[in-house]
Amino acid sequence: MQLSKPSLIRLTTAIIIAIAVLTAFYLPAIAADDLESLKKEVDALNRKIEKMEKQGAWVKDDVDELSTRMDAAEMHTATDKLSLGIEFRTKADSIHYEDIRSAPPALIQTFFTPPPNGFNGATLSQIQTAIGGMAMSGNIPPPQSYDVDNDIIYTNKFRLNMKGVVNPHLKFDGRLAAYKVFGDSTGVKFNQGSLGDISFDGNSSSLPHGDVIHLERAYFALSDEYRNVPVSLSLGRRPSTDGPPLEYGNYSLVGGSPVATIINWQFDGASLGFGLENLTGVPGASFKICYGVGFESDWGNSTSLNYMESDLEDVHMLGFISDLYDNGTTNLMLNYARAWDITDGFTGLSVMPFIVAKADNNGDGESEYYFEQNRGGYISRMEPQTNIGDWDAASLLLRTNLKPYVADIDFFLAGSWTHTDPSQISKNPFFEIMGMGLLSSNGDLMSRHGYSIYTGALFPMPLQARLGLEYNMGTKYWFNFTGAEDSLIGSKLAARGEVYEAYYIQPLFERHFFVKLGGQHYDYRYTGSGNPLGEPVSIASANALNAINPVTDKVYNYYLSATVQF
Repeated sequence: MQLSKPSLIRLTTAIIIAIAVLTAFYLPAIAADDLESLKKEVDALNRKIEKMEKQGAWVKDDVDELSTRMDAAEMHTATDKLSLGIEFRTKADSIHYEDIRSAPPALIQTFFTPPPNGFNGATLSQIQTAIGGMAMSGNIPPPQSYDVDNDIIYTNKFRLNMKGVVNPHLKFDGRLAAYKVFGDSTGVKFNQGSLGDISFDGNSSSLPHGDVIHLERAYFALSDEYRNVPVSLSLGRRPSTDGPPLEYGNYSLVGGSPVATIINWQFDGASLGFGLENLTGVPGASFKICYGVGFESDWGNSTSLNYMESDLEDVHMLGFISDLYDNGTTNLMLNYARAWDITDGFTGLSVMPFIVAKADNNGDGESEYYFEQNRGGYISRMEPQTNIGDWDAASLLLRTNLKPYVADIDFFLAGSWTHTDPSQISKNPFFEIMGMGLLSSNGDLMSRHGYSIYTGALFPMPLQARLGLEYNMGTKYWFNFTGAEDSLIGSKLAARGEVYEAYYIQPLFERHFFVKLGGQHYDYRYTGSGNPLGEPVSIASANALNAINPVTDKVYNYYLSATVQF
């Protein structure tokens, strides 16, 4: 097809005008290298037009080529500012609790009965004396035991990933997320004592919280090189969930910075990183300092009814993440973190069995404690009242592929340590009655050490599938900040006991669409997994007072999920 001269002139004019407008409109936002690329494209188009004018004829293929070039230039300028990615998963879990232990109704009723037969309206000394007498005389009853089955529960998890590269030295990353149970919009469940049972800022987008869109992460990163050392600075809501080595089970890239054995928790803060490979000669060596605020005590979060009486401090965290070695196949990573002034909980929502309040109604300077049973399953606002101590944690993680030695098997092993240093007993009325502090009870404030092992392997299977086997174990005083771990049961990496897991991942369209079939077995050994308050006790010897909140012994979970990501 040939074009007439008037058509040729109109088309040529339209192209030149479009290029001029496009360049003028986007010029302030185009990086130098993008602008140079666009200028080269314009020059090429001009040369093409001049050549065709000399030949005196234009054919359809030439017009199509110019149109394609114009579309590409427009698309490049319009979309390079922000790219979007989608992750969506539908999952079915079948959860079976075996031998849950809880306080019998007769003991619970004593909290709502006035003295001398109960605690409702009694003073702290009266309650503690009565409990001490019950313990000495052996009158604390054993807990009752029962099984619970949730044969099928469905969830949808949605994430919108955002990435923007402003120039080679500045980028932005963000993520919006929604996660809900089929048929549920409350986002609140019954509190069994762990950090994952309360709707916190730290787990708002990582656990089912109704049908609300949450900001999971949003941060910018500045990067440059100083004396052959790459340096980066980042501020914002941190990429602190789904860290290594959870990428194996998630069938994805590494999702966050901290090692997931000690931190899987959303928080806001900053990081300063240094690439050390050129300086040390060690492949992939790096060092990153991380800072975060775990809890802000003075902005709508706590002591809303007794602000003048509160001396609650903010919770600050500081640590580092270092790649000691990384050659693309084998990676050795060290993560250390410290948190100051941990509170007796974080502000959030939950469903509590009863509400405790204290008041000096007699005017004698000694408060009485009052208990109100929650018969309607009403949602309670939880508020911390005390800074209870400091926390340290470290994890050393090895990840490698055994192909050079055995077969194409991915393997990881993490050894972790935590240390708690309590400072005072909680002033929360219920915890105060029990004399609870940071991993301590009965007013016995002692430092504790906890340990954990987490290991796993992924084996190649037919049709590009992968078979994964994982195991983790936590000791009596093990405590980490993994309350945002994606689990309807509770963080398996917080377990004071053992957890076994096996799964089979079958990709259907590479990593863009895959299904996962798996099973987990939780075998708890001590109470309070994932809970910083109270001294853990052996589940086998727990009495009714240890089971005011239900104590889980064993859990079996079977799941099937389908995930699309692009």
